[in-house]
Amino acid sequence: MFENQPKGLFALALANTGERFGYYTMLAVFALFLRANYGLSPAMAGTIYSSFLMLVYFLPLIGGIMADKFGFGRMVTTGIIIMFAGYLLLSVPLGGDTVALVVMLAALLLIGFGTGLFKGNLQVMVGDLYNDPKYADKRDSGFSIFYMAINIGALFAPTAAIKIKEYAETALGYSSNDAYHFSFAVACASLILSIIIYYVFRYTFRHTEGGTKKDAAKADAASGEPELTKEETSQRIVALCLVFAVVIFFWMAFHQNGLSLTYFADEFTAQSADGVQAMCFNVWNLVAVIFIVYASFSLFQSKTSKGKAISFAIIVVAVLFLILQYNPDGSISISAPIFQQFNPFYVVALTPVSMAIFGTLAAKGKEPSAPRKIAYGMIVAAIAYALMAFGSFGLPTPETVMDADGNPVGKHVADVTPNLLIMVYLVLTFGELLLSPMGISFVSKVAPPKYKGMMMGGWFVATAIGNQLVVVGGLLWGAVPLWVCWSVFLGVCLVAAIFMFTMMKRLEKVC
Repeated sequence: MFENQPKGLFALALANTGERFGYYTMLAVFALFLRANYGLSPAMAGTIYSSFLMLVYFLPLIGGIMADKFGFGRMVTTGIIIMFAGYLLLSVPLGGDTVALVVMLAALLLIGFGTGLFKGNLQVMVGDLYNDPKYADKRDSGFSIFYMAINIGALFAPTAAIKIKEYAETALGYSSNDAYHFSFAVACASLILSIIIYYVFRYTFRHTEGGTKKDAAKADAASGEPELTKEETSQRIVALCLVFAVVIFFWMAFHQNGLSLTYFADEFTAQSADGVQAMCFNVWNLVAVIFIVYASFSLFQSKTSKGKAISFAIIVVAVLFLILQYNPDGSISISAPIFQQFNPFYVVALTPVSMAIFGTLAAKGKEPSAPRKIAYGMIVAAIAYALMAFGSFGLPTPETVMDADGNPVGKHVADVTPNLLIMVYLVLTFGELLLSPMGISFVSKVAPPKYKGMMMGGWFVATAIGNQLVVVGGLLWGAVPLWVCWSVFLGVCLVAAIFMFTMMKRLEKVC
């Protein structure tokens, strides 16, 4: 899995891991913070949440255009500095008045712009590592590894956000609302780690940083790719735009994990767990499972007896750790943001599984094309929301639940098993693994050399539009029965998948 990959991949992946850890720590509690600190309605909190996500993913287009002119490395460094300023501003507890709200919005603008300079350009640099012919056949697997690294940071983020907030409340005596800011401060520390990793290992990827048109011309010449005609360039751009149009609806549905799915966890899902189910909410138990998965692959793939012995020992230690963690009589309380750890856990744990499956298919000449994988991903996402719709039948509409005095009840109106969300995140992750890393790889491969930054920015613009549409979840929350809310996302995913299949011949032509 990790063999024969360019060294720069691991340096860039780790730099991104640090940045993503801070981002997802902030995001894990952000929607709940907006409602608690400023007294916002679910719809208004959803509007700010989705607008921020839109900004984060729209601005890579600007960042890509700037990088095509000034260089990818320069924009990545500048982006980290601007993001740091934004997170630092967000970390200051100013209360919940108008001034505090304005400062918070200014911080979001800085974070969004900094991310726009950093995120897409770092991924272009990863793609350019594979312009060397000896790495060309490793591009898809390389992006799967890179995507897995992103989710290692995201895996620990919900636990970090919750634990740091609890520490600020209990040990430092801060109010519940002010304590949220300590979760946001984590991002500042993680960005410092990212920039250290970036510069310490810069020598492994410096040739991808660009900087001038002359550098870009050299990089294109080194790739060995013949110059494209205007017609070929046009065909590639059109194919990419068709893919962009489809992924809008995936991200609209997928990023409900931080909004309507978190509302569901907060208001309708049981607030406690015991036995094996309780073990799922401890991030270190999930890490042990990840070690078992990777060691199992190593056990069968290792070519030496020493390698096999080490892998077997890791499996034994991890299994013993899980056995010691099991407490049949123990019960734990569950906080809504913790559910967001399951998606990155599944990504990290299932990446070698998906790579093995597609590697086997590739060896037989039967691996689906990237556009076909994206279409399958849309179908899988639809299945996830079908599960949510089925599990929500008979539940009350949030805003119609009243207490004895006739006031809306906003929390704990039902005790739906946590297994529903755990399963839904599993299915959504299957869809994500089919769509996101493959989509990024497809863009880096198909984008005309002169427009790499812009086309990678286009991928993020599509993501941005989808993120802006996340607000639909907030608007539907309380306005319609829950099963109708989830059915909307089911429907848009199915329609997008059908559209993708109708365009398949055109898309596969440029692969």
